[in-house]
Amino acid sequence: MTSTADKATTQAVETVSLTIDGAEVTVPKGTLIIRAAEQVGIDIPRFCDHPLLKPAGACRQCLVDVAAPDREGNVRPFPKPQASCTMTVMDGMIVNTQHSSDTAAKAQEGVMELLLINHPLDCPVCDKGGECPLQNQAMSNGRTESRFIDVKRVFEKPLSLSSQILLDRERCILCQRCTRFSKEIAGDAFIDLQNRGAMQQIGTFNEDVLEFDGYEPIGVAAEDESGRAFSSYYSGNTIQICPVGALTSASYRFRSRPFDLVSSPGISEHDSSGAAIRTDHRRGKILRRLADNDPVVNEEWITDKDRFAFSWQNLNDRITRPLVRGEDGELHESSWPDALAAAAKGLRAAITGDEAQGAAVLPGGRVTLEDAYAYQKFARTVLGTNDVDIRTRTASDEEQDFLGSSVAAKGMGVTFADLEKAPAVLLAGFEPEDEGGIVFLRLHKSTGKQQVFSIAPFLTRGAEKLNATLLPTAPGGEGKALAAVKGSTDAAEALKEDGAIIVVGERLAGSPGAFTQALALAKRTGAKLAWIPRRAGERGALEAGALPGLLPGARAVTEASARTAVAQAWGVDSLPEAAGRGAAQIIADAEAGKVDALIVGGVTPSDLTGDLQAAIERTPFVLSLEVRRSEAAEAADVVLPVAPPSEKSGTFVNWEGRLRGFATALKTDAMSDHRVLDILARELGVHLGTGTVAEVSQQLGSLGAAAAKERPAAPKVDAPKVDAKPGAELILAAWHQLVDEGALQDGEPYLAGTGRTSVARLSRKTADAVGIQDGLVTVSTEFGSLELPVAITDMIDGVVWVPAKSPGSWVAQELGVEPGARVTVKGGI
Repeated sequence: MTSTADKATTQAVETVSLTIDGAEVTVPKGTLIIRAAEQVGIDIPRFCDHPLLKPAGACRQCLVDVAAPDREGNVRPFPKPQASCTMTVMDGMIVNTQHSSDTAAKAQEGVMELLLINHPLDCPVCDKGGECPLQNQAMSNGRTESRFIDVKRVFEKPLSLSSQILLDRERCILCQRCTRFSKEIAGDAFIDLQNRGAMQQIGTFNEDVLEFDGYEPIGVAAEDESGRAFSSYYSGNTIQICPVGALTSASYRFRSRPFDLVSSPGISEHDSSGAAIRTDHRRGKILRRLADNDPVVNEEWITDKDRFAFSWQNLNDRITRPLVRGEDGELHESSWPDALAAAAKGLRAAITGDEAQGAAVLPGGRVTLEDAYAYQKFARTVLGTNDVDIRTRTASDEEQDFLGSSVAAKGMGVTFADLEKAPAVLLAGFEPEDEGGIVFLRLHKSTGKQQVFSIAPFLTRGAEKLNATLLPTAPGGEGKALAAVKGSTDAAEALKEDGAIIVVGERLAGSPGAFTQALALAKRTGAKLAWIPRRAGERGALEAGALPGLLPGARAVTEASARTAVAQAWGVDSLPEAAGRGAAQIIADAEAGKVDALIVGGVTPSDLTGDLQAAIERTPFVLSLEVRRSEAAEAADVVLPVAPPSEKSGTFVNWEGRLRGFATALKTDAMSDHRVLDILARELGVHLGTGTVAEVSQQLGSLGAAAAKERPAAPKVDAPKVDAKPGAELILAAWHQLVDEGALQDGEPYLAGTGRTSVARLSRKTADAVGIQDGLVTVSTEFGSLELPVAITDMIDGVVWVPAKSPGSWVAQELGVEPGARVTVKGGI
């Protein structure tokens, strides 16, 4: 039934009627002719046109015959064919496409002939061959023979725009899709048209400049724009939208023909956006990934990490059979029955007996909803403990209470569309371009129409592209900064507008009082609140209850009624009552010999400030569920191989709370974590019931969401004042850059080459106080040190920023502290 509001909206849309190839069409006023034709199934050839880019009229392939009413109402034909991708419709217009007009057909044939004058006829070896619009339309809308007999224009090839993106200039038809995407969508205007006439081409950069920190080329004057490389987190999209084979990727170039590939839809495992992707594989091996079209999430774009970082799943260290540590102290391949028996024996010893100290579970942050559910249910029903935590990162009890009270089982309170339409957005502890790629693209669409405020030490390049206003804050001081957004401040006034949004990231867990103040700010301004974690599995794990103090559906472990409801649904007598230990405490206690068994699933020790490696080595029994022979797996007693995302089906829950289900792309014998845990539970005499995605879905559906009284109370934590002053000790700021040295980017050297140079950022005042002018700086703690080039940045004083895990800057491993800690900074030797 249509509501009154919907009727009013419908009536408010002004429409026009026109005729296209004899068919009458009614469309909204302002619609392009090419879009109106699409609505009635009439195809007009095109190259430069793209529905998500502004009209350009660059290729002229979409020429059509047009007649329109003049001022007196007489329908008069235009003197020559018009580009249907730039002309909007009008009432009474008559359009004849190549299907009904010889003039339009001849014009299109002429344009095609001109485009092919210099285009090489190398379709059999071109990466675009078989899926090329130029190839297809040359057959459908071109001349049967070419009249061009002279020598074609040639360029040196390929030209490396970056380590990943290669350009064959002689194939380019100057449609400008790549340059328009770079400017309009990504905000990275590093390529453009150069020269004129026959020598016009996509511009290049100064190849002598090799170092680029993401802001300015190191050693190059700021005004020298030629020093900028094609440094963009979204550059791979230009390959996909290129209508010819001009832009290719170094990793896929000449590796396959499109008609040899099998395509499978999927969801990216790299961040919490849940971007839709298409996986193209051949003979059991993934050869490329493309963006899939999903208008409500990622539209037609993905990050370069989503696109290129897939090799990690099939490197030489892939585990295909269970491993059991033998009497010689080495891991040996074993059968599944023997490995499961060994795992059951080790876990049984840890949870039975008077002196048993129990077991704990540390799943990785990129597991699916089903896997997270299985891990937490295994911990509570098989091991009898709430010591399970997905948050193998900076975490806090305040964050857990915030998530349980305000995020979990709340549905989609904020969506991508809401972010795009919001009049104002406040970012706290979250950098969209680095930590939520697709989120940045949606915000960038509204640049100029939206106010963005960033609570951070400095404005990142991504924040600058959003025209964000900086609310300068040292790490740990975000709580006070959020509390200060009140009264008549610009941010407070902006957030009072209808539809305004406050975005908080997982890094606020390291800032006491920040989540408390975020809730208070949302309450006093009326703004919506969204939590956007970095890793793909975080929101699903939250819904599944894979946190020490939360059961599925946001139920607090300490609430008796919540435990009773879950226990009855699971068919068990009771659940453990005490809130479990968080990941940091589990690791510390295991290192101190207070844990008898650990189950580790896809956790990278070098990502953690706690010494997980030492904890594993000092724990009597360790079970690892892993895809590859990682550091954790190498130190485990039993290793059970599990499937990577491409070889299993499952569900990611993105930051919106939207279920992002995906099917198996590559069919192998590998099993998902939830199935392996189900089999292991049977070995221990417990029916877990998590063998299939359907079983887990049924269980979660039957549990539902917690009642209000079963949820944890909203946090109430005081926000301390952080004293950041230039001096001998500075406050450390750090976060992961999108392209860094994370484990899921292993095996992709071309992608790694596009990462930004690691630098230590200081304000000029802070650098002067420390006695640093240029060159290298040493950032150190009692644990260790980093030596990096210094980049003087307009930022808050008393803070030094370094990337969390980029080349030469592994903060957790080398400094042993988390952001917000005090570090010493000195000039390099």
